Order: sequence, then structure tokens, then C-alpha cells
Amino acid sequence: MRTQRSLLFSLLAVSVSVGVHAADAASFHRISAFSTANNIPPHLEKTHESSAEIIAASEDGNTLVYSDSPLKGVGIVDITNPKKPQGKGFITFDGEPTSIDVVGNTFVTAINTSESYTQPSGYLAQRDINSTQSLATCDLGGQPDSVAVAKDGSFVAVAIENERDEDLNDGVLPQFPAGHLALVPLKNGVLDCGNVTLVAMTGLSDIAPNDPEPEFVDINSLGEVVVTLQENNHIVLVDGIKGEVIADFSAGAVDLKNVDLDEERALTFSGTKLAVKREPDAVKWLDDQRFVTANEGDYEGGSRGFTIFDKRGKVLFESGLDFEYRVALAGHYPEKRSGNKGAEPEGLEVATYNGQRYIFVMSERGSVVGVYRDTGAAPEFVQLLPSGISPESAAAMPSRGLLATANEKDLIEDGGARAHVMMYEISNEAPAYPQIESVMVDGKPIGWGALSGLVADPNHANNANTLYAVNDSFYKAQPSIFVIDAASTPAKITKRIPVMNNGKPAKKLDLEGITTDGKGGFWLASEGRTDKGIAHALYRTDANGNIVETVSFPAELMAVEKRYGAEGITRVGDNLWIAIQRAWKDDPENTVKLVQYNTKTGEWGAVRYPTDAAATGWVGLSEITAHEGALYIIERDNQIGEAAKVKQLTRVILADAQPAPLGGELPTVRKEVVYDFLPDLKAQGGYVTDKIEGFAITKDGRAFAVTDNDGVDDSSGETFFFALKKEGKVLDFASMRP
Repeated sequence: MRTQRSLLFSLLAVSVSVGVHAADAASFHRISAFSTANNIPPHLEKTHESSAEIIAASEDGNTLVYSDSPLKGVGIVDITNPKKPQGKGFITFDGEPTSIDVVGNTFVTAINTSESYTQPSGYLAQRDINSTQSLATCDLGGQPDSVAVAKDGSFVAVAIENERDEDLNDGVLPQFPAGHLALVPLKNGVLDCGNVTLVAMTGLSDIAPNDPEPEFVDINSLGEVVVTLQENNHIVLVDGIKGEVIADFSAGAVDLKNVDLDEERALTFSGTKLAVKREPDAVKWLDDQRFVTANEGDYEGGSRGFTIFDKRGKVLFESGLDFEYRVALAGHYPEKRSGNKGAEPEGLEVATYNGQRYIFVMSERGSVVGVYRDTGAAPEFVQLLPSGISPESAAAMPSRGLLATANEKDLIEDGGARAHVMMYEISNEAPAYPQIESVMVDGKPIGWGALSGLVADPNHANNANTLYAVNDSFYKAQPSIFVIDAASTPAKITKRIPVMNNGKPAKKLDLEGITTDGKGGFWLASEGRTDKGIAHALYRTDANGNIVETVSFPAELMAVEKRYGAEGITRVGDNLWIAIQRAWKDDPENTVKLVQYNTKTGEWGAVRYPTDAAATGWVGLSEITAHEGALYIIERDNQIGEAAKVKQLTRVILADAQPAPLGGELPTVRKEVVYDFLPDLKAQGGYVTDKIEGFAITKDGRAFAVTDNDGVDDSSGETFFFALKKEGKVLDFASMRP
């Protein structure tokens, strides 16, 4: 087994490093996003938390149903036009729905009504999708989790988890009562509650055999039920017709090498963890002989990948770190989960489109969906799909060429993104996402995220397509300059240059801006946070990222200091221009400062820049870039989704920007709006993200912009990197001279 794992990791190193997309190969594209807030019942405020956890599609593929735990109900979405989903209503239950599936024109949902961990209870409800009429309610004798309907519509399988209390004895098993499997017959399409069969799962696993906790179920065309016992690291097969266990085996373990195990705010991929229990969550049959598990893990494991088994328990394929590495290459790796379960593959869907079977693997914490082709042997990676925050499940509609994901995280309390149902469509076009990704170096991905500043290489003759970016303080232990090849599709991060101070990674930096110094090195702008010991300052580095000069903000600026400081930096000869994100103490309403520093004389000055008024939240600056006699500035609000109104590029003519000494009256410059970023931020079919933060213009006049994904922390992790275009053509900023 150890030899097989080593071989798989060798194959991984090769497969990740090569291109996997052919321009004419089928791929999936996100076409719309439906916020669950649009389905909140009328008697509740739209600010109420909602969620989309488990999702299923009607047989005709025109309607979606999803479980919503916070609202204790089921939401219904009309996707007759999948590019414009419409809320179709909400059904409230007297407990928490844990899962859902469809049979005919009805849906069945498991409802948890447990009073406590030691007194679990729940029932299975059946409703008509269109009329919402109640058809049946069956007691399940415990707390339910996953639900699956047999392909012939003959019965429903329900995993009765009777989950443990994670706060009791550190969550260690056993904790009673034990879970089981419930098999509920369907008679003429309606639940037959009088003939429910309970299948015991005790005495099977090596781990806590007297306390099985069934997690997920799926049924093949033979009526065989596969059940994952996640906490027990075990898999059970049940004859769904006879109600008998026909096989069971351990889910096994995996050795992980070159894995990120520390939550130190750096992406290292240098750790080793041996014999990691798979502890599978979701499971799906690939055919009548094989099934695939998503190995999310719980309290003792989680191998961060997916595995294909046969019915005897033989491992036919182990993904190892393939999926997690691909998540990292796309900038979606959730650093704050390194010490636990990494990218957390949790949900699965399997479906056949146009004769080709696909496996969809959902990264709960990376907020992305991995798409693989099932070849009968090792799956072939196809693409990553951008998703909402924490995709929990998916529903395939092959007859319509559609896929839907349910994204459960609702950040309404933090002013963030809502939970979403997202729609995808298969086509013969090349994948549209990611728009930027890193490469493998020495068998490991270049980890990246939270890109917050951008500049083009001024050496046009040799590096016309080379850009440089920096990350912000989310990766406080790993401040970096990234080298980007903008000529590739997607753009490629080809190198990471660590920012060093006296031979060690620089500390107490919040890098938000980067420009070149004219000598082969860089000037970096750090946004201060004096309450956390981060200075408002500029840093000059050599070409290798070593800090060779530090320039602190002068006393006149610090006298009016606020938290939100330097967000961008650009150079015009010996002058550095710094964009201050938001108003400081001496700034009139709806103005911010553009500060100038002369690197030869050490003199400081500033002008004021007029921002648009904010309808909600605030409007400030994110970037500043000099080109051909003008300063180009990103001005944005801090709003997302439909509330986002100001995401624009403006221009200030340099000749009109005459800085005055700090501490006195400052002139206000005139701005001209030259570009609206909102269409670009909507082009991927999701919701508008708030942080467009990087902008660069090459010497030949092409312009690129990039968004900050907040290190995938309470964020979808999506990073957009694109060339500015008008009417389908790349804008030529060389022709936009004042």
C-alpha cells in the first residue's frame, strides 16, 4: 500500500505541472447566482440568516429545492431560465432540514427535531414540489443526516447519525445512542411510513464499533446503499431491498507529504503527516461497482482528497494532494484551515453529460468545485469552478446541460456575501476560470492570495508581459512579490520573491502597493495599523526582495493619521505618489489624499482627491498608477453583490496635480472617470466582489486589473485578473494621453 501511495504522488507531481485543458474540450461555465436572501419568507426581514446546504433538482430540471437550516425550511427556485433563477417560495418546518432529494414531482427532506444529543429525534417529510402539499411524514427514530432516493423510486435511504457532542470529552467516541440506517419504502410514489426498516450499523467498525455515526448515503441502480461512517472511518454496503449489510470495510489512511499543516499566515506546503485517516463525508456511486468518497475528515483525520473504491473495499484510485494543490494553484487554499483539514473536500456529485461521466468535488473551505472526468482508471482533471462561500452540495441536470451548487455560508452579520445557489452550463468553450494561477516549483505549488497591488515591468523590450504583485497582511508571515506572466491564459504566477529584512521574512508589513524604483528593485507601500504595531511607511527593496531603505510617514501626516492608509504607490521620475485609502482626520467629507514623496530631496506634499459619495458604507481608493502624464486611480466602494455601485478607474492629469506642503491647505484635483469595472466583475456569473485593488499599465499601453480575495477568509476566494477592454478590444492606454 505504501508503494502504491508513493507512485500516486509521483504521478501527481507530473499531472499538476502540465496543462490539462484543450481549447475544444467540454467544460463548465458559471452563468448565474441566486441569493438565498431572495427566498426569505415575507414575514421575516431580509437580514435574517439563510443558507443553501443540500440541493436537488426536479426530474425535468426546471426546479431546484434546497435545505435551509437557519430558516428551518426548504427553498424552491425556478430555473426555467437558468441565467435568471427566480425564487419560487419557501416551506417552513418544525425542525432543521438536514438533507433533501427528489422523487417524481415531489421532494423528501429529513428534519432534525432532537431535544439534545442524548435524545435525538427526527422525521422524513414528503411534499409536492409545485403545490407544496404535504403527502407523508415518517418518524425516523433518531437524528437524520443524508437522504437518497433509489433510482427506480422504490425506497428512500436515510443516514440516522445521532451525532456526537463535540464539546463533550473533546468529541471522542463513543457517545450514545448509536446511529443506524433507515429504509423507507415508496408505494405509488408516496412514503410508506408503516414499513420502515432500521438497519443496525453497530459491531462493524474498528473505531467505536458500538457507536456508529452514519454520515452520507447513496444508492446504485441495483438498490445497494453505500453508507459512510465518517467518525468511525468506515464504509458499509447495504442491500436496500432486503435491509441487510452485505459488506463493510475501513476507509483506510493516506500519507501526506509536502502539505501545509501550520496556520502561520504563510503558504509553505512543507509538512508531512503519515497515516491520515480518510474519514469520508459525501459518497457517490460511479456505477454499480465503484463509488467515490470526499475525504473531508472530522476529529482525527481528513486526507484532503477523494478516493475511488470498489465494492470489496479495494482502493482503485487515491487523489492524494492533487485536488488540494489545484485549489492552491488557483489561489483558493484556505490557510486558516491548514492545521485541520485544508481545503476540506466535503460534497460530491457524479453525472454523465454527452456520454462522459464527471466527478464534481466540492472544497468547503476553498469555496471551489473541482471537475474530473471519470476514465474508469485515474480520473482526468478538467477544471476548477468558482463557487459561493462553502459549497456543500451540487445537483446535476445532464438533460439540460446544467449543474447547480448550494453554497451554505451566509455572512450577513459581518456585512459580507449571502449564501447562494449558483448555476453552471456545459459548453465547448475553454474554461473561463481561473483567470490567474500559479505554477508548480519543486513538486509544490506557489501559494498565493490576497493580491493587493500591481505594477508592470518598465523594461518593455524584454518583459512586455511581466507584471509584479504583492500580497497584504493576511499572509503576515510571508510578505511577497509575485512575478506574473500576463501573456498566458490564464495568467501565470511564475515566481514568488520573499520580502526580506536582514535575511529574515519582513514583519509588521501590510503591503498594499508596489512600483518599480528605476534601478531594478521596487518601492512598496505598507498600510499602517498603529494599534497593532504596523507602521505607515514606504520600503525600497532590491530585485531579490531585500529591504534596503525605509521611509516612514512624516510627523505632519501622522498627526492626522487614521487606520486606512497607503493603498497604492506609483513613481514619476524621482517622485512617488501614494494613494491614501480613506479620509484622515483633516480631510473634508468625500475627499482623500494623494501624497507625494521626492526620493531625492525627501520632501513631502499632497493634494486632495474627490471621491463619489457612498450610498452605503464608504468609498475610497485602492490603487494609483502613473502613465503618460496622468495618474490612474481605482476608486471603489466597500459593497458587494447588488449593493456594489462604485468600482471605477479615474484619471487625474499630472500637470494639474500640484502638491502643497503637508499641514496646510491642500488643493483638490479634478478627476475623470475612464472605466467602469462592474461589467468585468459580473462577467463570471457570480456576485460582485468588493475589493478590486490592483491596476497596471504596460509600456505599450495595455492595462490589467486584479482583485483581492482576502486570503479565502470569509470570502469566496475568487480572484479576477483581466485586461481592460472596450467593445471586445483591449484598451490602448498609449492613445489616452492627456
